[in-house]
Amino acid sequence: MIYAALKSIHLLSIIVWLGGMVFAHFFLRPAVASLAPPQRLRLMHEVLRRFFQAVLLSSGLAVLSGAWMLGRSERQSMLWGAHLNLPLEWLVMAVLGALMLVIFLFIRFALFTRLTRAVAGADWPAGADLLARIRRWVAVNLCLGTVIVIVTLAGVSS
Repeated sequence: MIYAALKSIHLLSIIVWLGGMVFAHFFLRPAVASLAPPQRLRLMHEVLRRFFQAVLLSSGLAVLSGAWMLGRSERQSMLWGAHLNLPLEWLVMAVLGALMLVIFLFIRFALFTRLTRAVAGADWPAGADLLARIRRWVAVNLCLGTVIVIVTLAGVSS
């Protein structure tokens, strides 16, 4: 029961994170491209501020639930007198998920902090450059997340 609840939390957290990146990258960004830089940057800043708060929570829940599920699997293996032999897809999920978290933290606490200052100071050229850098890193994270989903689903069926 607890395992199922934590797995659900884990999956829902990832859905929020990946779904938000898809929305922002493929739908919101192109839709606001026609706005003047001040309006576009203010809007994107507010959307990203809210989204990054959700990702902080989601990524924390994903890490905690994932760690708990791994720990539970290790404890069960020990009860059977065996060593935990992680499936390849779990290893890929853990390593790439950790990389995604590091990238997100860089986006949130380095790039977005600078974007906040640029928007507050009406420095639209700097803000546009920072928004483009955030977009590129979000694209990297979206690719990593997609690889995780594909590898994980491929491992489940085998």
